[in-house]
Amino acid sequence: MDLSKEDRLPPFVEELIGTLGVHAQYVLHGNIRDLHLVHRRGRDRFHSLFDVLWNPLREVGYQALVLCDQVGGFRVAAGDGDAQAAVEELLQGPREFPGQTAAQRQSALEQVRNITTGWAEQREEMLRDGRRLRPLRVALVVDHASRLITDPSRLTPDERDFFLACLKLAHEAKPLEPWTGTPVVPSGPGLFNPVIWLAEGERDVPGWMISGSERIRAVAVPEPDADERTTMARLLHERYERYAGKGSRGGSSSPAGTDEAERLRSVVAFARAASGMSLRAMEESVKLARARGLPFAAMPDAVRIYRLGVEKNPWSRDEIRQRILRGEDPTNDRSIARRVLGQEAAVAMTLDILKRAALGLSGAQATSPGHRPRGVLFFAGPTGTGKTELAKAVASVLFDSDQAYLRFDMSEFSAAHSADRLVGAPPGYVGYEAGGELTSAVRENPFRVILFDEIEKADKGILDKFLQVLEDGRLTDGQGVTTYFSECVLIFTSNLGVQRTDPETQEREWIVVPGTPYKELEATVKDNVKKHFDLVIGRPELMNRIGGNVVVFDFISDTTAERIFDLQVGNIQRQLAQGHQLALEFEDKARRELLDHCTRDKWNGGRGIGMVLETHLINPLARELFAAPDLGPGTTVVVTDVRETESGRVDTTVVLKKGDAGDGGTRLG
Repeated sequence: MDLSKEDRLPPFVEELIGTLGVHAQYVLHGNIRDLHLVHRRGRDRFHSLFDVLWNPLREVGYQALVLCDQVGGFRVAAGDGDAQAAVEELLQGPREFPGQTAAQRQSALEQVRNITTGWAEQREEMLRDGRRLRPLRVALVVDHASRLITDPSRLTPDERDFFLACLKLAHEAKPLEPWTGTPVVPSGPGLFNPVIWLAEGERDVPGWMISGSERIRAVAVPEPDADERTTMARLLHERYERYAGKGSRGGSSSPAGTDEAERLRSVVAFARAASGMSLRAMEESVKLARARGLPFAAMPDAVRIYRLGVEKNPWSRDEIRQRILRGEDPTNDRSIARRVLGQEAAVAMTLDILKRAALGLSGAQATSPGHRPRGVLFFAGPTGTGKTELAKAVASVLFDSDQAYLRFDMSEFSAAHSADRLVGAPPGYVGYEAGGELTSAVRENPFRVILFDEIEKADKGILDKFLQVLEDGRLTDGQGVTTYFSECVLIFTSNLGVQRTDPETQEREWIVVPGTPYKELEATVKDNVKKHFDLVIGRPELMNRIGGNVVVFDFISDTTAERIFDLQVGNIQRQLAQGHQLALEFEDKARRELLDHCTRDKWNGGRGIGMVLETHLINPLARELFAAPDLGPGTTVVVTDVRETESGRVDTTVVLKKGDAGDGGTRLG
C-alpha cells in the first residue's frame, strides 16, 4: 500500500491489511458501528467502517467489497468499474444469507466459497481477448454476525454445521496473486480473499472458530481516545462553520487571535464533554445542536441532551443556587441545619460539596474529569446521628422534592448475584427483560439524589459497579443500554470507623466514644474507614475515587439530644391532636424523668431517643387510651410520672382529664 510516512489509518485497519497474506478470515469486534479517522495527504477525515476498509483494500489490488447480512443477502457495497459489474453478474441468483432451510444454507455457503476463491472455476471458463480471466480480488463483509446465532455457548446443530463449514473454508482457502483486472504480470505476495465477520463482541461467534485456527484472526476495534475525540471535534467545528456560512464572512469585530482562541476553547470543551462517546455520537450531537439552533460553543449542552434525552437542566438554573443559599440560612425554617441537629461540621462540609456541584466544579482539578457524578458524599459516623436525614435534606434542597431522593439499602445487596437487581440481569437469565432498579430509575429521571445506605454490607461485585460510576459516570445494564449519572448526586452512608470486631473474641467494641473531640473523632473515623476498604474489603481504589468527600458525623450532645427529644414529643402531640382530638401534656417531674430515660444512652443517637419514647411513653399511653374508649374530643392526657420497675417494665402514670367538647380542650403550643 503506497502510503506516505505522514498518512495514518486506524490501527485495526493496518492490522487487517498487513496480515491478508496469512489470514483468510477476520472477526472485527467492538466499536464497529462508529466513524473512524484517517489522515491522508496532510488532512484528517472521518469515514464509516466500510469506507475505511474499502479504500486501503482497493489500494492493494482488491476489486470489490461484498456485503451480506440476513436481511439484504449478498450485494456489492463498493467496486471498481468492470470488476464491480462482473461481481454483480456472478452474484445473480439466490442471495439469502444464511437462510432458514438446508437448501438456503447450502446456497449461502456456496456463495461464500465462490467469493473466497474469486469465482476461479467460473472465470476459467470465460475468455477475453483470447485469454482466460483470472479470479477476482474480492473481500466479503458479514454484517451483524452477532445475530446469526441465538447463544454462542449453545449452538443448534444447524448453527454448528454452518460455522464449521466456514472454518473449513478458512483452511481450504488459498491466497490469490495480486491482480488489477488487466493482463499484466502479477507481482508481490499472494493475498486471501478475506471473510470479515462484524460482531459486537469477540465471543458472539463460536470461540472454537478463533482459537482453533491460525487462519482466523480476531481484531478489536477500540473506542476513540481523547486525541481522536479532539480531532473529531475540530473537524465537526469546521463543518459547522461551513454550514453556518461563517467562513465566507469578511471582517470581524474581534482580533483574529481572539477568534482562534475562542474556536480552540469550543473544540476542547466539546471534546471533554464527549468523553466516553463514540465519534458517530459526536456527529449526531452536532446535528442535534444545529436542529435546535445552538451555537457550537454550546456543544456541551447538546451532548448532555444527546446523552440524557432531556433538555431541561436544573443545574444550569439559578434556582438551585438560591435553594442552597436558603438551605444554608439558619433563620430559614427549611434550612438543613434545622433538619439535622448538632452536626454543624458535617452540614457545612456537605453544603460546600453541593456548591461545588452546582457550579460544575466537581473533579475540575483533573486533566480530563469526564462525566463523573455532580457530587459524591460519603457519610460516616455513629448510628442515629442524622446521616439518612441529611441525605433527604440534600434532595429537598437541590431538587425541591423528596421524590428526587432514591434509597437503596445495601444490606439487601449482600449476595453475589445482587448486582443484577441494580443494573439488570445478563441475557438468558431470569429478570433480563425487567432491567435494573438503579439504571431504570436514573434513565427515567437523570436529576436525582441517590442514597446507598450501609455501603459496607454490599457485595464486592456491586462495589466494582460503583467504581465505574464514580470514574466514568455511567453504567451499561444487562440489555446493553448505557445510563449516565453525570447529573446525579451520590451519597454513601456507613457506620464504619466507630466500631471494630475483636479478632480473638469476635465481639464488637467501640473505637470512639461520646465526648471525643470532633477533630480527633473525625481523624479516627476516616483512618478506620480507609483501612476497612484497603484491608477488609480489598477495594482501596473505591476510597481513592471518593477522595476527600468523607463527611464524619459526631455523637449527639446533651443539648442536641434534648432538642431531638422535644421535636419527637411534639410529633406525638400533633398526632394525638390531629387523629384523636386529644391534648398531651407533661408535669415537670415526668418530663425530666422521661428525658433522662431517653437521653441516657448516646450510642444510638436520635434513633435511640425515638425507641425509648415508644416503650416509655407511646406504649403506656396506648394502654390507657384503649382502656377508656369513650374519650370525647377535648380530653387532656397528662403524664404525671415515669419510672421503671424492678422487673424492667416501664410504669408511666397517665391521667385523663375530660374537657368540654365545645372548647376543644387544651391548646398545643
